[in-house]
Amino acid sequence: MEQKNNWLPANRGAVARVLQWLNLRPEESERTWMMFAFYTTVSVGLRWAEDSTVALFLDEYGADPLPLMYIASAVIGFGLVVLYSWLQKIFPLRWVIVAIAPCMVTPLVLLVFLHLEIHISYLTVVIVFLMRLWVDALYVVNDLNTSIVANQLFNIREIKRTYPLVSSGLLVADVISGFSLPWLLQYAKLSNVIVIACLVIILGSVILLYLSHHYRTSFPDAPQRLQAPEPTSRHRRLEKPLKVYIWQLFAFVGLLQILGLLIDFQYLRELKSNFGERELASFLGLFGGMVGLCELMTQWFISSRLIERIGVFFAAALLPITVGCFIPFGIALFNLFPTMQFSSFFWGLIILKFCDELLRYTFIMSSGPALYQPIPERIRNRTQILSGGTADAIATGLAGVVIFLTLIVCSQFVPQELQRWVFIAETVIVAAICLKVVMLLRSHYVDLLVLSADRGELSATNVGLRVLQQGVVKALEEKGSLADKRSCIELLTQIDLQGAVEVLAPLLVKLAPDLQCQSLEVMLMAEANPQYLPDVRPLLEYSEQRVTPEVFALALRYVWLAEPHPNLAVLEDYLNPRQHSLIRATAAALLLRQGTPMQKVAATTTMRRMLTHKLERERVNGVKALREAVYLQALRIHIPNLLQDESLRVRCAVLEMIASTRLEEYYSALLAALYYKSTRSTAMRALVQLENEALEMLLQLATNNYKPEIVRMYAWRTIGQIGTAEAVDCLWQNLEQSWGATRYHILRSLLKIHKQPEIKSLEDRFYEGRVGIFIEQELKFLGEIYAAFIDFNKQQTSEGQQSKVVFDLLQRSLAELEIDVRERILLLLKLLYSPDKMQAAAFNLRSDSGTNLARGLEILDHTINLPCKTLLLNMLDRRSPEEKLYLLGAAGLGEYEKMSISDRLRRLLMLSNFLSDWCLACCFHFAKVSHIRLTIPEIMISLRHPTGFVREAAITYLSVVSRRVVVELLPQLQKDKHPLVVAQVKNLMAKYQLQNPKITQEV
Repeated sequence: MEQKNNWLPANRGAVARVLQWLNLRPEESERTWMMFAFYTTVSVGLRWAEDSTVALFLDEYGADPLPLMYIASAVIGFGLVVLYSWLQKIFPLRWVIVAIAPCMVTPLVLLVFLHLEIHISYLTVVIVFLMRLWVDALYVVNDLNTSIVANQLFNIREIKRTYPLVSSGLLVADVISGFSLPWLLQYAKLSNVIVIACLVIILGSVILLYLSHHYRTSFPDAPQRLQAPEPTSRHRRLEKPLKVYIWQLFAFVGLLQILGLLIDFQYLRELKSNFGERELASFLGLFGGMVGLCELMTQWFISSRLIERIGVFFAAALLPITVGCFIPFGIALFNLFPTMQFSSFFWGLIILKFCDELLRYTFIMSSGPALYQPIPERIRNRTQILSGGTADAIATGLAGVVIFLTLIVCSQFVPQELQRWVFIAETVIVAAICLKVVMLLRSHYVDLLVLSADRGELSATNVGLRVLQQGVVKALEEKGSLADKRSCIELLTQIDLQGAVEVLAPLLVKLAPDLQCQSLEVMLMAEANPQYLPDVRPLLEYSEQRVTPEVFALALRYVWLAEPHPNLAVLEDYLNPRQHSLIRATAAALLLRQGTPMQKVAATTTMRRMLTHKLERERVNGVKALREAVYLQALRIHIPNLLQDESLRVRCAVLEMIASTRLEEYYSALLAALYYKSTRSTAMRALVQLENEALEMLLQLATNNYKPEIVRMYAWRTIGQIGTAEAVDCLWQNLEQSWGATRYHILRSLLKIHKQPEIKSLEDRFYEGRVGIFIEQELKFLGEIYAAFIDFNKQQTSEGQQSKVVFDLLQRSLAELEIDVRERILLLLKLLYSPDKMQAAAFNLRSDSGTNLARGLEILDHTINLPCKTLLLNMLDRRSPEEKLYLLGAAGLGEYEKMSISDRLRRLLMLSNFLSDWCLACCFHFAKVSHIRLTIPEIMISLRHPTGFVREAAITYLSVVSRRVVVELLPQLQKDKHPLVVAQVKNLMAKYQLQNPKITQEV
C-alpha cells in the first residue's frame, strides 16, 4: 500500500515479519511449528532408514527385483492401512496417531538385530528384503498420520497456508539426513544407522504426544464406532456425489504413486549401473540434500502463496504436466544428437527425478490434505485412510506388476536400445490420465463443498418438469396433509403454469374443496380454455353438499369465460337473493361484462345492494366479484366508502379490485396501503399486477428519504416482484446512485429477478463489469471504516465514563457498518454466480466457527473469477483492520493517511450519505463528548436528516457547542414531526427559561 505514514511495517516485530514472509498468521503459528517439529524429526529418522535399507537392498539384490519389492510393499501397506482404520474404530484418534509410530519401528529394530546376529546367507537376504519393505510401509503410515493430524488441527483455508510449511519438515529432513548420512557412515555401519533412525522416530512421536494433548479439543474423544450417525436426509443427499469424489481421489492418489514408482525405477536402474554400494548411498544422500534445499526454498516462500493464488488443483496439475510432458519431450529432443545420447538420457532421468521430487513434496504434498476438506468431518479420516493409504498400497502393487510385465515383454519383443523408451512412454500415459483426473476432481470439489454446507435452492433448472408433474399427480391422489398438497400445486404453478393446468383439470372432481378452489384459480390465471370445459362443467351439476359456494362460483366464472357462445339468460337465475352471495356476485360481474343493457341494470342493482349490505360477507363477495367487471359504471361511487370500511377483508378486497380494473384515480390508495402491516401484502400484490403502470409512483416513494424506511424497502421489493424489463432497468439505474440500506434493498429486489444468472453474452459481460465496479466501491468504503477504526482506537477515554460509553457505541456502529458492507458484497456476487453456491458461501461466512468461515471462503475461491478475488477473500476473512487496510492500499483501493481524531471524524461526516443513521448519530455524540468543532454545513445537513434520532443528536451537539445557534433554531424545531425531537426541544426551552428568562422571551 502506498502510505503517507508507513506505520504498519514499522510496528511489526521480527517474528511478525518472519510470519509474513512464510505467509503464516500469528494464531496459526504455534500449531504449525509444533507440527513442523514433529514431522521433521520423524522424517529425518525415516530418511536415514530408507537410504540405509536401499543401499543394503541394492547391494544384495540389484535393481531388477524392485518390481517384486513394489508388489510385496503394496500387500504390506494395504494391510497396515486397514489395521490403521480399524484402530480408529476401537480407540480414540488421539491415542492412535501417537502410538502408531513407536509400534511400527519396533519390528524394524528387531529385524536389524536379527541381521546383525544371523549369519546364514539366505536368511540375511530375506531380512534385508523385509527391512526395505517395512521402511516403505512406515512412509505410507507416517504420511497418512501427518495428513490426518493436519486436517484435525487446521481448517480448509488454514491448511493451504500452514501445510506447505508443515510438509517442508520432510524437506528439512532431506537436507539434514542427506548431508549427515555420509558423516554417520564414517562412524557406524548401515545397520546401526537404522537403529539410530528408529530412536529419532520415537522422539518425533513424543512431540506429537505433547501436540495432541495441548490441542486435544481438535481430536474426537470417542472412537468412530461411538460417534453420532449422519442424519438420514443429509446422508442421502451427499451419498452419490461423495462416492464419485472419493473414487476420483482414489484414482488421483494411485496414479501419482504409479507415476512416482515408474520414475523411481528408471532412476535407480541408471544409478545402479554407474555406482557401487557406498558411492550409491553417498550419492543418494547428496542428491537428497540438494533436492531438499530447492524444495525447502519453494515450500517456505513460494508454495503456499502460489496455491492460494492459483488453487490446489492447478498446483496439483503441475506434476503430471511437467514430468509427463516437458521432461520426456526434452529427453527425446536431446537424444536426436548422437554425441549426447548416453549422457542426455542419464542426466535426463536425474532431472526427471529432481522435478518429480520437487513438485511431489511441495505442491502435491501441500495441496493433498485440502482435497479431503469437503468431505464431512465424521467420515473424513476414514475416507483419507482408505482412499489415500489404500490407493498408495494398491498403486504400488499395480506399478510393480506393470514394471515386471514390461521387463518380460521388452526382453522378448523390444530391441535393447528401445527398451528404456517403453518406460518413458508409460510415464507419459500415466501422467496424461492423472491430469484428466485432476480436472474431474476440480469439477466436483465445489459442488461437494456446497452440499456439505447444507444450504441450496431449488430452481426450474434443476427440476425435471415431467417428473415433477408425475410427482404432483401422485401426491394429490394419495393420502396426505392438505398443506403439502397445496405446496405441490404452488410449486408446479411457479415453474410451469400451463403444465399445472394440464395436471389439475382432470383431477378437479377428485380433489378436496380447498384444493378445487386453488386449482380453479390457477386455471383462471392461465386464462379460460374451452379444452377444459368437460372437466369443469360437472362441478356446476353437483348438489350443494358436494360443491361449496366458493368452488361453484369459480367454476361458473370459468365456464362462462371459456364458452364461445354463453347462454347469459341462465346467469340471471343466479341473481336471486336466495343464492349464496358469492355465486350471486359472480353472476352479476359476468353480466356486467357480457350482458345486455337490461341485464347490466339488474346486475348493477344486485351489486349495489351487496356493496352497501350490513353483512361483511356480502360486501367482501361483492367487491371480489367486481374484479372481473370491465366497466364499473355507477358502482364507482361506493369505492371511497369501501376503502374506509371497518372490515380489513373488505379493504383488502377493494385494493385487489382497484388493480384488476385499473382504476387510476385510486392508485394512491395502493401506495397508502403499503404503510400498514395489515394491508401491505395485499397492496404489493395489487401493485405487481399493475406492472409498468406502477413503476413511476413506486420509484417516487422508494427514493423519497423522508418516507419511513420500511415503506421504501417494500416499494423496492415490489418493483423487484414486477420483474419486467423496465423494472430491471429501473433497479440497475438506481443501484448506481444509491448507497447503504437503499443499495441493500435494491440488491435484494434484483435477486428476486436474477434467479440463476449465467454470463454468456456481451450484455452479461457488461453487467459483470458494473457489479465489479460496485464491489470496488464497497471495498473502498471498507478502507474508510478501517482507517476510522485505527485512528479512533488511539483516542484516550480517560475523560470519564460517558466518554467511554459513547466511544464504544461509535466503534460498534462502525463494526455494524463493516457487516453491512460484507452483506452487500455477497448480494452483489449473487447477481453473477450460482445462487446455491453463493447461498452456501454466505451461510458459512456468517458463522462464528472458523471451520465454517474457511469453507465459505473456499467456495468463493473456486467460484468467483473477478480481478479483485484475492483481495475480496482477505476482506471477508478474519484479519485485523490494520492488515485489511494495508491490503486495500496495496491493491490501489485506498490510501491511508494518519489523522487526528477530529479530522477523522470530519472525514466520516463528509461521507454521511454512506453512513448508517445510527453511525451518523454516534458521530455527533462522540463530537460532543470529545469537544470537536464541526462546520455549520455538516451540522445543518444532519438537522435536515429524515431520521429523528440523527436530528436529535445534532441538536444535542449544538446545545453544547453553540447555545446562540440553538436559540435561533428552537422556534423552527418545535414544528418537527418526530416525538423524540419535540421532547428534546421542550426540555431545552425549559432549561433556558430557568437559566435566562431573557432568552426565553427572545425565543
